[in-house]
Formats: sequence, structure tokens, C-alpha cells
Amino acid sequence: MQLYSVETGKFKLDGGAMFGVVPKSIWNKTNPADENNLCTWALRCLVIKEGARTILIDTGMGDKQDAKFFSHYQPHETIALPEALQKINIGVEEITDVLLTHLHFDHVGGAITKLNDKLVTSFPNATYWVGETQWNLALHPNRREKASFLTENIMPIKESGQLKLIILPPFQSSTSLQEIKFTEAISCLVVHGHTEAMLLPKIKMGNETIVYMADLLPSTGHIPLPYVMGYDMQPLITLEEKEKFLTTAHKENYILFFEHDAVNECCRLIETEKGIRAGASFSLKEIV
Repeated sequence: MQLYSVETGKFKLDGGAMFGVVPKSIWNKTNPADENNLCTWALRCLVIKEGARTILIDTGMGDKQDAKFFSHYQPHETIALPEALQKINIGVEEITDVLLTHLHFDHVGGAITKLNDKLVTSFPNATYWVGETQWNLALHPNRREKASFLTENIMPIKESGQLKLIILPPFQSSTSLQEIKFTEAISCLVVHGHTEAMLLPKIKMGNETIVYMADLLPSTGHIPLPYVMGYDMQPLITLEEKEKFLTTAHKENYILFFEHDAVNECCRLIETEKGIRAGASFSLKEIV
């Protein structure tokens, strides 16, 4: 198995929205905001080569929206996903699977490309994997979440015939998060606080376990339990899910891989007098 971090640039989001009820005087120390209260975030994907499969997890924001749309998010240091993949000598035709943690625009935008005014899948030979619950939500979103689900990011996947829905078993409450198998070495933790049935890929590589954090923990700054995004649909559920995850991740010495942390790519967890916190950060290359 081989793992590769794939950077597609950075963008900005409101710091208050990203940290919810936590005062700016606290979060601004670790995630400094600009004069418009915007913080910088990464758009970081993950490629996993496992046997004959080349699996891409999430696809960033993409570049097909208009200038007005992008003006809200100020993308910068941007590199198109195909070019980012070329840096690790992978062509778009080599991707066999695209596993989407959820369907918000900053995670699925690069899955679809505009070619001669036609929307087509960016990875012609790939199966696009989406949780059935999340797919149905994206088609019939609640009013609060509707702006995050863009038709042009979603419907072309179905129209291409490349969509494969992941059927989740009935939810059962327990002290640990629900987990489903994806491949021999990859499973997905299922969480519901940020959006319904978001998937967190969990990769077993030798003696290491690496978890792609998506939006359960967008950054190391979100590890303390009360640091829950204002974007989360069910913040109290997020808090419970964070506690379950962090307890297990610390005990089992997981490596956390951050999709949105602009500074820290990976970390392990340590126990402190204030609870579980991020240990020293490092790049994926350092451990694989």
C-alpha cells in the first residue's frame, strides 16, 4: 500500500463560523483571521494505492464555478486536481475509485469538470462512492444546508453511470462510532453531527492506523471538545462523536490526517491536564 497527500490549494472561511461558540480571542491565537475575520484553510485530498486500485478521497473545490461564487471563498495557491495528481505521477485515468466523505462543495467540487460547456466526471474510469444517506440528503437538502450542495457537483456523477451508493446498516448507539468496511485495509467511520452520515476513511497500513478527518476535525484547532463548527447541523452530536473518536484514537495511537488544516497535515494525540490534545504535527511523507 502507498499513500500520497494531494494539495489543491487554500481558501478562506469566516473564523466565527468555523469555531462556533468559542470566542475569537481564543481561536485567533491558533488560526489567525484577516481584517475580514476570514481564516485560511487547506483543500487536501488523499490517494491510496492498494493492490490494483488507486483510490482518491475527496476532490477539493474544483474550478468550474464563476467568479462571484469564488469571491466568497477567496481560493489561492490553487492547483487543478489533475495537475496535483501529476506531481505524484498519477493520471486521472488511473483513478479507479473516488470515495467522497460527503457532498459539500469543498469536498466534491473537483469530482466534476466543465469541458466545452459540458459537465463531465473528472475521472472517467473511476467508480464514485457516496453514502446513500448523504446522497439522498444532497438531493433533498434541509434549508440550512442547501447552499453547500450544488447540483452541478452531484447530478453529473449519477448521469455518468459511475455512481455507486454505499448502503449503511441501521445505526446502533454504542460507546464507539459506527464502522463499515470499504476494502481489505480501508474502513469508514460514520458520523452525523456535521452532516448526515459523513464518512471518515480509516486506513490500516502495517502497524499504523491513519484516519482522514474530513469535517469532524477540520484542523488541530478543533480537537478540544467545545470547538465545534457553526456549520455543523447537529453540534451536540458532533461533540459526542468527537469524544468517542478522540478516546479511541488516543488509546490506539491513530494518525490524524487533516483535510483543512492549512499548517498541520498530520498529528497524533496526547493526554494533557486539559484533556486530549494534538501532539507534534508532521507530514504524511514522514511516516509512510
